[in-house]
Amino acid sequence: MTTIYDRDLDKTPANYEPLSPLSFLRRTAEVFPHHAAVVHGSRHYDYATLFVRCRRLASALARRGIRRGDTVAIIAANIPAHLEAHFGVPATGAVLNPINTRLDPAAIAFILEHGEAKILFVDREFSAVTEQALKLCKTKPYVIDIDDPAITTGERIGSIEYEDFIKLGDFEYPWQGPLDEWDAIALGYTSGTTGNPKGVVTHHRGAYLNSMGNAVTWSLPKHPVYLWTLPMFHCDGWCFPWTITMLAGVHVCLRKVDPALIFDSFVNQGVTHFCGAPTVLNMLINAPADVKAKLKPDVKCMTAGAAPPAAVLAAMEDMGFDVTHVYGLTEVYGPAVVCDWHEEWNRLPLPDKAAMKARQGVRYHVEEDVTVLDPQTMQRVPEDGETMGEIMFRGNVVMKGYLKNPKATQEAFVGGWFHSGDLGVLHPGGYMQIKDRSKDIIISGGENISTLEVEGVLYMHPDILEAAVVARPDPHWGETPCAFVTLKDGAKTPANSKGADEIIAFCRERLAKFKVPRTVVFSALPKTSTGKIQKFELREQAKKLA
Repeated sequence: MTTIYDRDLDKTPANYEPLSPLSFLRRTAEVFPHHAAVVHGSRHYDYATLFVRCRRLASALARRGIRRGDTVAIIAANIPAHLEAHFGVPATGAVLNPINTRLDPAAIAFILEHGEAKILFVDREFSAVTEQALKLCKTKPYVIDIDDPAITTGERIGSIEYEDFIKLGDFEYPWQGPLDEWDAIALGYTSGTTGNPKGVVTHHRGAYLNSMGNAVTWSLPKHPVYLWTLPMFHCDGWCFPWTITMLAGVHVCLRKVDPALIFDSFVNQGVTHFCGAPTVLNMLINAPADVKAKLKPDVKCMTAGAAPPAAVLAAMEDMGFDVTHVYGLTEVYGPAVVCDWHEEWNRLPLPDKAAMKARQGVRYHVEEDVTVLDPQTMQRVPEDGETMGEIMFRGNVVMKGYLKNPKATQEAFVGGWFHSGDLGVLHPGGYMQIKDRSKDIIISGGENISTLEVEGVLYMHPDILEAAVVARPDPHWGETPCAFVTLKDGAKTPANSKGADEIIAFCRERLAKFKVPRTVVFSALPKTSTGKIQKFELREQAKKLA
């Protein structure tokens, strides 16, 4: 007998509406039309204006022939047009493809062709590299330039400028969500350090849920003032273009991650929240004293992107920042795990408190399950803080799959879980802690060495600004730890063999003998645009040393 609890899966009920973060902009524009929405230098406009601009963008794209499932790419800094693209593009049913601004022409060309971009928005700062990339493309997209008064460099390479383009659109363009909440909303490419990058396809439902998850996890208030230090191209800015809009917050755009500009924004714009990789936190910690003097108390920071050393978290707390540590990947919309704080942990000494905060933590409310499993047996590892397994995800906030790559998609979802490739342990209470990427773990004489553990000790050294540890081939042990370090300005430790010996001795006092770096190299560390240290480059250097 059919009851009200049953649902006919072949019929769409009248009260069903696909979930999409597009609904956030419409609601905020209706409820808070005159509240500040965007600040970029001298430019300021409210949510009524933002909504009109996004509708005109969507309309102009539709008139240009963009339809459901088409790809629209953008190469831009954190500027208003990039924010508007996160709404205007999916409002046509199309898929937004934000491209990493630090990629080389060959990588950009691959993404444009693989993603089949029909339109490409180009921030003029990146016109030179984009023009080179377009020369490598067999099928070229329609190019639209973005002029920004904040820059004077870069030539126009497109057919029309952004502001002129959106003027072609109708400001009353119907604002509609997707036909299906599982429709793709964005296409983001992985780093591709060992070959061509993989195209991660995310959907409206996941973007909606993780936007909500950010607000709940971070206890975001109404009307936050959010500083865009995190690249919008990185996992769609961890879904924060949609989260901040949902809360009628202020998007403070920032072209360049510069400590002086960041601290100025704390004071001049009243910034309350920002996100950044640990390398950004390290920049703030080591900024000049006169710059740091502009710090406003209780600014809240969310950090992820790489496991932050406890010493970095402790230094941020000591400066007065309220730090929330999250973890995730492009395949799970950015952050999907949080070190959910317990009140009693506040009574711990600062070093113990920082070590606790360095754990990746537990799943977001909107993710169904995240845990550490033995990848062979698919059984959950014990909560002993020692047994290593792979961190895996399951739920709505997981990608649809990899574009045009069924083999990689199938491998990623073996056993019904998304395999992150990160190795970790479980602590009591189910709190996860990353020990390493599976490709980064060092196996020395049959013993596993976590590079993150060694790096954590290196960051305790008073003269070390940044550190990364990789495996160096060894004829006897197979592999040994090789540390690449950048010293702080004015460091007492010399950047020579004597300094290397001092650092090795420092580690020997704090680590088991087999975990101590055998080699120390003084150099600047190569990074991605999101602040991640490019260990594949360091591994190549370590091989040459061997």
